[in-house]
Amino acid sequence: MRTIMCVAMLLSSAGAAFASGGIWCSTEDPAATFEVEAGVTRGMGGPTFNFRGNLEILSRPAGDSLRKTVFEDSNLTQYWLDGKELRLNIYREHEAAQKINSVELTILTKTSDEGVYDGNYTLAVYDAAADTDQDGKPVEISGKVSCGAE
Repeated sequence: MRTIMCVAMLLSSAGAAFASGGIWCSTEDPAATFEVEAGVTRGMGGPTFNFRGNLEILSRPAGDSLRKTVFEDSNLTQYWLDGKELRLNIYREHEAAQKINSVELTILTKTSDEGVYDGNYTLAVYDAAADTDQDGKPVEISGKVSCGAE
């Protein structure tokens, strides 16, 4: 009986492995480079897992806290994936000199082929030290992005 239970558990866990896929996006612009990726489950609303990524804003000075950003699960604030579109919104705050800086990466794509999504990204960078007007407006950078999904 124990053997049957173990085999049943093994087969059910193998089925779960086939019930997931992944999403990924990257760009190498003169202004910024980034790579992001996550696992996506099929069913149950399609939640993501193991989201991670790296961003480098090439126009920022070396050593600046906003030049390089590492993303993790909590930074993926919204996502949408269907057969026609892949959309991601990623947000991360940085504290520097007791001020809050932030980066917000928005990716909007449409499918160009099965599993291939092409489109644009917008990167909103808020630097509290550079905001001399105190208007709270971020600097925006935009460009092309390529994504995939399986």
